[in-house]
Amino acid sequence: MNKFTILFLTMFLALPMAMKADSAKEKKDDTRYLVGAVPEVEGKVVFSKEFQIPGMSQAQIYDTMTKWMDERLKENKNIDSRIVFSDEAKGTIAGIGEEWIVFSSSALSLDRTLVNYQITVTCKPGNCLVELEKIRFTYRETEKYKAEEWITDKYALNKAKTKLVRGLAKWRRKTVDFADDIFMDVAVAFGAPDTRPKTEKKKKEEEQKTPSIVAAAGPIIIGGADKKTDIKVTTGEPAQTTVPAATLTPATPAGKASANMPGYIEIDLKQIPGEVYALMGSGKLVISIGKDEFNMTNMTANAGGALGYQSGKAVAYCTLSPDQAYDTIEKADSYTLKLYAPNQTTPSAVIECKKMPSQTTPQAGQPRTYVGEIVKLLMKK
Repeated sequence: MNKFTILFLTMFLALPMAMKADSAKEKKDDTRYLVGAVPEVEGKVVFSKEFQIPGMSQAQIYDTMTKWMDERLKENKNIDSRIVFSDEAKGTIAGIGEEWIVFSSSALSLDRTLVNYQITVTCKPGNCLVELEKIRFTYRETEKYKAEEWITDKYALNKAKTKLVRGLAKWRRKTVDFADDIFMDVAVAFGAPDTRPKTEKKKKEEEQKTPSIVAAAGPIIIGGADKKTDIKVTTGEPAQTTVPAATLTPATPAGKASANMPGYIEIDLKQIPGEVYALMGSGKLVISIGKDEFNMTNMTANAGGALGYQSGKAVAYCTLSPDQAYDTIEKADSYTLKLYAPNQTTPSAVIECKKMPSQTTPQAGQPRTYVGEIVKLLMKK
């Protein structure tokens, strides 16, 4: 038997073992990413986590979360990531974020997506609720997806709900990890130890050794009602006085009076008030197509809408449910969005939009999302 025959047989016998090893390496335990990993509230993806912090007042929690959110959103070094609304009396803080989720990275390639989201914190005495919602993805600059149509159980799991769908697996895994990372950041802000691998920690080791706030002596419990998942930090120090962060107040509409719509003022698009973001989530969104008041098409965006920024420009998203007619808006170059507060018959905000080209092919039987560059924003005085 010559050397080449021996070499061939060696490679032939070793190949199945190598393939088996690679297969085992690629096989992942996706249990935590299966049913329920991406929670939905009334058809919307909403990640939420409640933190119990006994001994802290609402004001202390509010100051801690304001400082944390401001720093977290500034990490992106992106002007589009910022706090957009805060109300100290109600203990509410809301912000919008834009950052990268990396699927894989090597010396030769980088696979990632840009993610836009809204984060809301509700503070109460000894309690804090953090909610992450309105998640949107921009992949390879042109492909745009909504979390509700991309990573939910309906789309990202097989029919038996036992496996992740191959093409959407990375999106679901990384989005769940992204939400968990934000919640861990909140826990660390309250003085809990950072249990993430060292390479994933967002704060320097020196900063983690000394909690920035010690609210009260004894244990600080951060987590849900399940004691197995609670994170406890025991301190032997007496209660300390926290240094309040800069107080933020709800944005007050400021701008020039509208000549065409009496009783409304035009808003600077770089400083959209938090009230508009709130209306997008709680009010009624009507799409008006056409300039002639007596020959205008009006329709309700049954699947909701959202605000955001793309390439530094303010944009508005509106989504039609699968059963709604869409021919008129498909043909339109521009349209107007009218936001109505609950139980109101006149719009609280009017948004004039220039329709942007669709980056994806609509699927039959699925909601259709339209993106418009905001040309003008008017708010009722």
